[in-house]
Amino acid sequence: MMQIKVLAFDVFGTVVDWHTSIAREIDAMQLGIDGAEFALAWRDGYKPAMQRVMSGELGWTLIDDLHRLILDDLLQRFEIIGLDEGQKCHLNKIWHRLDAWPDSVEGLTRLKSRYTICSLSNGNIGLLADMAKHAGLPWDCILSAEVFKKYKPDPATYLGVAKIFDVAPSEVMLVAAHQDDLEAARKTGLKTAYIERPYEFGAARIKDVSPHPENTFHAPNLITLAEILGC
Repeated sequence: MMQIKVLAFDVFGTVVDWHTSIAREIDAMQLGIDGAEFALAWRDGYKPAMQRVMSGELGWTLIDDLHRLILDDLLQRFEIIGLDEGQKCHLNKIWHRLDAWPDSVEGLTRLKSRYTICSLSNGNIGLLADMAKHAGLPWDCILSAEVFKKYKPDPATYLGVAKIFDVAPSEVMLVAAHQDDLEAARKTGLKTAYIERPYEFGAARIKDVSPHPENTFHAPNLITLAEILGC
């Protein structure tokens, strides 16, 4: 614990509740579709779209633009018609308006009292800045894959945090609700903390949040992580 200086946070699912936020806004639009189903389908398109960039099929592309590619496909799949371009752009920026989990702001604020806290998300900087303003997230610094022009789990993203803050990788801890993200971070020498978010994908797709011994810490939420870390 004394060695850790920087806490870098995955954001989507770890700090903000994307599923509930998107489902609620989609339902409010009264499009004749199930908001929860649409939210899951949108998120399911994320990794395949990102892989097109990582494989070189697409050049460097911001998550905002990847979200729009997925959205355009979903509008056809769900047979949603009648939205003009302005409405589509507003809908695509729903990812800028995600609400924090109930423990996130308090937990981050407490952790900030002792550590430097930053985002480490595949979301682009403009998206993350809007989200922080909307949800009241008290970042010391907003770091994004956009800074490194590499998407997680590329090692350059994790090592980039250490380089920016001029610390050793072992002095950085990634905090995330996704074991694959944490595993990739550990391979670069970062410490890791797993946060349980069993309802990240909604009640219809409960996650297995069993402890993994490889992680430095395991906590049900960010407030408990702050308590573990003495904040």
